[in-house]
Amino acid sequence: MIHSMTGFASAEQQYDFGRLTWEIRSVNHRYFEFGFRVPEEFRVLEPEIRKILGLHLSRGKVDATLRYTPAAAISSSNLNLNRELAGRLLALQKEFRDLSGVEQEPDLQSLLRWPGMVQEQAPDPQPLHAAALELLSEAAKGLNAARGREGEQMSAAIRERLAGIEQWVTQIRQWLPEIREALRQKQLSRIEDLQQTLEPGRLEQEVAFLAQKMDVDEELDRLAAHVRETLLVLDRDDPVGRRLDFLMQEFNRESNTLSSKSVDQRTTQAAVELKVLIEQMREHVQNIE
Repeated sequence: MIHSMTGFASAEQQYDFGRLTWEIRSVNHRYFEFGFRVPEEFRVLEPEIRKILGLHLSRGKVDATLRYTPAAAISSSNLNLNRELAGRLLALQKEFRDLSGVEQEPDLQSLLRWPGMVQEQAPDPQPLHAAALELLSEAAKGLNAARGREGEQMSAAIRERLAGIEQWVTQIRQWLPEIREALRQKQLSRIEDLQQTLEPGRLEQEVAFLAQKMDVDEELDRLAAHVRETLLVLDRDDPVGRRLDFLMQEFNRESNTLSSKSVDQRTTQAAVELKVLIEQMREHVQNIE
């Protein structure tokens, strides 16, 4: 099953330590390009983040964003009083009171605002990091599933165009005998207008020469072969975007040759229609992983 390179997925979970939210977006890109935005305490996870995304994605420009909202209870429980500093400041306040002779109680609110008086103890990062990576894996699976659903729609669209190409190839094959005969009659009419006698077999030689120049059997065979190969590639489980891109180039090459060899309005129009179908497929293929 083919996958699109465009998709979006998110995963959110509430934990005892707070809420984690991952958002992952991906767009088409020639290779796998990864970018992320996470809070500072999660930056050490970059290798693990890259590894998890690489397990689910092989191509595309991927942006991952993590948001972390600590629980209020956790934030307040991590605050500790610097008892050593508090004791030292209270001792200084008592010493100054004794020296000044002014009786005044300590201003506790001012003391609490003293730099370093209240210290925040960082929580154990291990549970936090483990939860973030587990949630990222869930979001990556969701993104892969979304890209797969879009890939199914793209596969159906490509198959529809392939069926159209097959119809045109069949139609051109049916026209060829009539086109060759019309070419022979056209040459014969020109010779009669010249009112000259040709050597025996010369007319057939000229017709054979022109028929060889406009012979498109090989191009039609290759177009049919490319259709069969594309159908096989669409059923593969591995990433096939680059392989399909190569096949689109081959389709274009055959349709261009068919157009250059055309000596009939019908085949010229058929070549144009083939180019339209191929271009429509190419637009889808550019977004396939």
